[in-house]
Amino acid sequence: MTLQEAKLRAEEITRTVERWSYEYYVLDNPSVPDSEYDKLMNELIAIEKEYPELITPLSPTQRVGGTVLDEFQKIRHKRMMLSLANAFNDDDLRDFDKKIRDALGEDKIEYMCEMKIDGLAMSLDFVDGKINYAATRGDGTEGEDVTNNVLTIHSIPTRVNEQRPFEVRGEVYMPKKSLEMLNEQREQKGEPLFANARNAAAGSIRQLDSSIAASRKLEAYWYYLVNANELGFKRHSDALDYIQSIGFRTNPERRICNGIEEVLKYVQEYTEKRSNLAYDIDGIVIKVNDITKYDILGYTAKTPKWAIAYKFPPEEVITKLEDIIFTVGRTGKITPNAVITPTRVAGSVISRATLHNEDFVNDKGLKIGDYIIIRKAGDVIPEVVRPLPERRNGSECDFVMIENCPVCGAPLVKKDAMHFCVSPTCPARRIEGIIHFASRNAMDIETMGDKVSEEFFNVGLISDIPSIYDLWNKRAEIVGREGWQDKSVDNLLDAIEKSKENSLERLLFGLGIKEVGEKMAKTLAKRYLELEKFEELTEEELMTVPDVGPVVAHSIFEYFHNESNIQMIQNLKEKGLNFSYLGQITVDTNSPFYGKTCVLTGTLSKYGRKEATEILENLGAKVAGSVSAKTDYVIYGEEAGSKLDKAHALGIKTLNEEEFEELLQKE
Repeated sequence: MTLQEAKLRAEEITRTVERWSYEYYVLDNPSVPDSEYDKLMNELIAIEKEYPELITPLSPTQRVGGTVLDEFQKIRHKRMMLSLANAFNDDDLRDFDKKIRDALGEDKIEYMCEMKIDGLAMSLDFVDGKINYAATRGDGTEGEDVTNNVLTIHSIPTRVNEQRPFEVRGEVYMPKKSLEMLNEQREQKGEPLFANARNAAAGSIRQLDSSIAASRKLEAYWYYLVNANELGFKRHSDALDYIQSIGFRTNPERRICNGIEEVLKYVQEYTEKRSNLAYDIDGIVIKVNDITKYDILGYTAKTPKWAIAYKFPPEEVITKLEDIIFTVGRTGKITPNAVITPTRVAGSVISRATLHNEDFVNDKGLKIGDYIIIRKAGDVIPEVVRPLPERRNGSECDFVMIENCPVCGAPLVKKDAMHFCVSPTCPARRIEGIIHFASRNAMDIETMGDKVSEEFFNVGLISDIPSIYDLWNKRAEIVGREGWQDKSVDNLLDAIEKSKENSLERLLFGLGIKEVGEKMAKTLAKRYLELEKFEELTEEELMTVPDVGPVVAHSIFEYFHNESNIQMIQNLKEKGLNFSYLGQITVDTNSPFYGKTCVLTGTLSKYGRKEATEILENLGAKVAGSVSAKTDYVIYGEEAGSKLDKAHALGIKTLNEEEFEELLQKE
């Protein structure tokens, strides 16, 4: 076979295999047995082996993964990937419908209702009928190029019969069966299990080795043709039918609903059907079906006004409280935790739930051995709702609060409703302190999470925070450990070295000073600029800082006058850590916001909440979370709520976004 003949044959096989894949993965209606598919694939593999120059990234043979990247490249979305506003009950949906009808001047609206898949949002860009890239949502403006991993999902077409440029968006997810199989494999290997399908999907897509993503058996549904209007579509439902016809997998559970009453019936139907689906959903998406009305309805900074996501109420299940155990936090706080019979709740298998403190357990009237109702608050945090005393049989045991630390045995000290281990040498406190120091919002040492920190502490590789910066001379010991290879160790050591350059506020937060959170750390860093200055401050001086009261001031003063803390800080200085504030420190005292207390509410179209806060703080303003008589300005955007109402009631100056901009530009 000549090269030209091989090329023609490879193209013919590719077209056939892609058609069969579409029938199998998208239509779920294969026209040939697996043996025929395998026969053609083997022929294509043989041709590409003889003529390697015929191999392309879009060849069916390349969809098994194997590409290994050093890192993901960033991709700026052509159009921002917006999130959706949330509805939590029928009243919220009726209110959404009223706003739509009022804006359009219509009595009844046609909506498209779809499953809100619990996975990872994805964008596919196509040019000249071929996939150009696949990108994660990221921050909505910029995502990561994960094309190699996405192409391992066989239902996703790489070539389509549409030559005009277009973009489709959807959700990559892990089916429930795939998660069960994956966790069985991980359990056999002694690896930690994935808590839910969403985490598993996200972790799989972000693997630098695409063969790992390929092994995870992910799937995808596509729910939005971004430039549908430009391609001539007037209805969202028609656009979905079209992308399905050219090869994309769309969710068959979608339904056109005429008016809000039909929407409410659909929501109720799938609230009941939710647990029987082959994949996890965390709500229902409702969109105006008429695409031509989208620009009329408009957008906020982050959400379209023509769509909303109905979020399911917390799912409650019954399980058994098998035991109550105690954990020690970095501040020494002792927390009772419920050990429960493993139970699936809102997509995750739950075996533990926090019980907060002694009073919480007693107020709930919990006994060990009780049957209890649990749920996930916001579909995220497991919580115990109440016991079922009517199901007790007499074998239950009363809860008794411990008197000594479960790790080091030191006597506990009770303060308010909390119990604390105050021993500075407690191993649990030291481990938690290391974990906090390395965490993302503190020193952001990538790959040094909870399990790595605990493992390194337990085997003697680290003993305290400063010892993290001695790991470079223990490289050989780490490489020899299970799961650690040259590349992963280098990544860890590079992240540790990079953390030395962090600005002071990250270090202050990372030190774990009681009462000093992330925001307070930044306030203190901007005020005093250098870490050494804190050793000279009195409690009275500290109380001149906004939001620093007697309790916070005493905690900071006590920390910087503790001998062991002073020694640790000196050790960190010797390791080369930056002790200075690196952010903007010039404050314009002539700014109309200097010294003012501001409250942000609603959605600003130009700024995110964090960005607007930083702008105001850099101008010398204090940004508060609630409106009071001491508030100087309430700055509001779209869908401002009760804070704006309260400002009007109190006679506080309010600024819309345009007025806010004018003051920012004022000399």
